Amino acid sequence: MDMSQYLGAFLDEAGDNLQRLDDLVLALEKDTMNLDVINEIFRAAHTLKGMSATMGFEKMTGLTHALEDRLDAARKGTHHLDEFDMDLMFKSLDTMKSMVDSIRAGDTDAHMDVSELVAALRNMNLEAEEAKAKSDAQDQKDGDGSKNLSSQENEWVSEAKGAGMMVYTVLTKLSETCLLKAARAYMVVSRLEEMGDVIKSEPSVEALENEDFILDFTIYLSTKSTANEIKNAVLRISDVATVEVEELKNIAPKLVEAKAAPTPVEPAPKHEEKAVVEAKAPAPAPHPKAAAPAAPTRTAESKKVNQTVRVDIGRLDKLMSLVGELVIGRARVERLAQEARLREFDEPLSQLGRISGDIQELVTKLRMVPVSFTFDRFPRLIRDMSKSLGKDIELVLEGQDTELDRTVIDEIGDPMVHLIRNSLDHGIETREDRRKAGKPEKGILKISAYQEGSGVIIEVMDDGKGINPEKVKTKAIDRGILTEEEATTISDEEAIQLCLLPGFSMAEKITDISGRGVGMDAVKTKVETLGGQLDMVSKVGQGTNIYIRLPLTLAIVLSLLIKVGDETYAISLENVEETILVRRENIKTVHGLPATILRGEVLSLSDLGDVLGTVVERDHRDEYPVVVVKIGKNKIGFIVDELIGQQEIVIKSLGRFLSKIKGIAGATILGDGNVALILDVVSFYSMKG
Repeated sequence: MDMSQYLGAFLDEAGDNLQRLDDLVLALEKDTMNLDVINEIFRAAHTLKGMSATMGFEKMTGLTHALEDRLDAARKGTHHLDEFDMDLMFKSLDTMKSMVDSIRAGDTDAHMDVSELVAALRNMNLEAEEAKAKSDAQDQKDGDGSKNLSSQENEWVSEAKGAGMMVYTVLTKLSETCLLKAARAYMVVSRLEEMGDVIKSEPSVEALENEDFILDFTIYLSTKSTANEIKNAVLRISDVATVEVEELKNIAPKLVEAKAAPTPVEPAPKHEEKAVVEAKAPAPAPHPKAAAPAAPTRTAESKKVNQTVRVDIGRLDKLMSLVGELVIGRARVERLAQEARLREFDEPLSQLGRISGDIQELVTKLRMVPVSFTFDRFPRLIRDMSKSLGKDIELVLEGQDTELDRTVIDEIGDPMVHLIRNSLDHGIETREDRRKAGKPEKGILKISAYQEGSGVIIEVMDDGKGINPEKVKTKAIDRGILTEEEATTISDEEAIQLCLLPGFSMAEKITDISGRGVGMDAVKTKVETLGGQLDMVSKVGQGTNIYIRLPLTLAIVLSLLIKVGDETYAISLENVEETILVRRENIKTVHGLPATILRGEVLSLSDLGDVLGTVVERDHRDEYPVVVVKIGKNKIGFIVDELIGQQEIVIKSLGRFLSKIKGIAGATILGDGNVALILDVVSFYSMKG
């Protein structure tokens, strides 16, 4: 059978399961005795094992099987998990991630050597576990299987034997490649119901329905059929590997005595009298059919899950592109109707505007994903780095449900890793240094996301030693970035911003983690490429806060249309603080540059025509339109010829050859069909500086 058609689904599911396993093992590391977490890891690992076996990836199947064996011993109490086990599990997960990446690249897992890892996972003392398993099996053969039965269930066993029926324990083990365990368990129980009465199921019926078991389960059955007939009937069911049928010969004497001399029941209140009488009544003949797993019902939760589908991101990109064309077409029709003064078009155009706006909003939401898509990989990263650095660090995540465009999420991951590595390496101090500074030995790294206006803020905060502005100035002088005179004139805040310059690093030595001076510059460049802004605040001895402001989406944005000379340009409103009119007499010269006073503060001015290299004549004007742009903590006013107004625009790429032009973020098609360039005013500010 050709399984290649399922490869995409396998890769998606494998990625989800590996991320879930990563999170679960992190939780298990904090409490190695938590059986609930161990069972959750079992379920995720077994699912991954079944999927990889079905697809024919034998190395991944063997590795997940070995991981199950390691945890099975912990679950049964024959092996206590320690730090070595945790490192081994994380190494296994990393290897499986490499396998998935290799498969995604068109290769297989065949070239991966996992023999040493599998041997390490299975290299433990299993004698106690094997002895326990043999003891349990012998107990069933000797008739002690009834020790797991309640007094009520033992009564049913006695009555069944009194009616001339045999009682068996039917131990069924499913194949390791079984993908529908709950369905197979249901078929086994249904087949046994046809042959007699089911007294009990281990694990419980609910556990079988929820697939809360590994591969085997036991059914207690009263029947007139023979053991061979039962075994053959169950073996005919698909995905059943083995069946062991043993007769339940004895009943635990203690439980029989409990039946003969029931414990007195204290008088109950009147409203409970009926329940007490029913409990004292003789037990009826067993009706275990009621205990058999019912056919799966469609609960509200399962319906919600079933209504979720995976959509290729390329299709969403195409849909967004078509919606962009719809926005452009609507703008053109509206403009033509206004020019022709066709009043009868007002109502249908208004309706079209509402519908297209709803479609645009819906498609935008379809592309939105929570930042947890990126945040979820940080706990593991910080765990590994803190161990490598010998630091004790607590990670605090907030606002994981905040949503961003999928494109932004994909691009922001690596810059976030740079920030985290910097904070951990030379932001948060060692235990000894923190103790000397009167701080708790455990450092705190807090990553939070929240929506502000039409954008999202991602904040990375640590309570480390902070950035010393005097040391930054000294380093800048040594590297020739500042003169000694300039260093005395800049503020501490401006000095800290020097850390964002290319090649600048405060690390005293280069390590595998940081110190080469490319991290912060790379972060700033990437954020600005995404149409965002980066700001950094630090206090010596208290820590550092880094703020990244990002647009919700990169496809359709609200912009300000302006004119410079005869050309129309667009500026994203994310970067626009306000627009003002400045009279000629209010423009002064400060340090050789034009400036004006805005609400008591000096606002530097720059002629956008000069920046763009456009010849403009403004000598006859008494006042100038100015677009005030905020870049970090700084503001600058760009003088333009005309403020046209706000408009939604669809960002179009300029292609590979023109994409590197500094100051141009792309282009858009206006309602009149003309093309307008989208200005990157942040880069204009850096060019000006």
